[in-house]
Amino acid sequence: MRPYLAAAIQMTSVPDLDRNLAQAEDFIDLAVRQGAELVTLPENFSFLGDEAAKVAQADTICKASESFLKKMAQRYQVTLLGGGYPVPTAGNKVYNTALLVAPDGSELLRYEKVHLFDVNVPDGNTYRESNTVVSGQRLPGVYPSKPLGNIGLSVCYDVRFPELYRHLSQMGAEVMVVPAAFTAFTGKDHWQVLLQARAIENTCYILAPAQTGYHNSRRQSHGHAVIIDPWGLVLADAGTQPGVAIAEINPSRLAQVRQQMPALQHRVFI
Repeated sequence: MRPYLAAAIQMTSVPDLDRNLAQAEDFIDLAVRQGAELVTLPENFSFLGDEAAKVAQADTICKASESFLKKMAQRYQVTLLGGGYPVPTAGNKVYNTALLVAPDGSELLRYEKVHLFDVNVPDGNTYRESNTVVSGQRLPGVYPSKPLGNIGLSVCYDVRFPELYRHLSQMGAEVMVVPAAFTAFTGKDHWQVLLQARAIENTCYILAPAQTGYHNSRRQSHGHAVIIDPWGLVLADAGTQPGVAIAEINPSRLAQVRQQMPALQHRVFI
């Protein structure tokens, strides 16, 4: 692992596949022009809106999303993470899938979101992700990249389950990615503190690309795509507008924090 720049992209995706992919490409281009070598897109980057409409178009969205990720990774010669898009499965449902792609367009790592957001939010909105999404049955993996470090995947609601991130750290993760479409109501209180906790307890970098703003008349995302260092410091924050958070991932900083706070070596219950 060597020092490099990583980007967490922030989008306002809508129920328009072509528009979303065009927006994503603009931000990938912006991130690469600023020197990013690892670029991460948020959950639902290619389509965000009515769940029934997403499932009805799932095959089209899936094929377009995977083709886009491979094409962009090759065009810009970066490692690219598509934080979440629907992959059709049995029973007219989908997997919420994150895909990590190499600069040559090859697939490095795939993760199907395990924890599904079935919550009655106090702002009056009700979310039942399980109505259209099948929970993944495998823990996320870690991709061992010599230049970029060991990269672990997760998606959005996973951030509330620390055992998943401890699993990633036990597998050697140095950079953990948390692509999300966090609700505005829960995000204002929980988003940053949860991400900082995952960084601190695992002494890892956290990349959290995010959705922001209104996606339809009711659904609103919190924003604040961030990059957090292993001490829990926020290195970059995209705020509430679409854009890019960029910061350096530095192995010397990682080693320093792990030496100063060797909590991973002090675990008793493993």
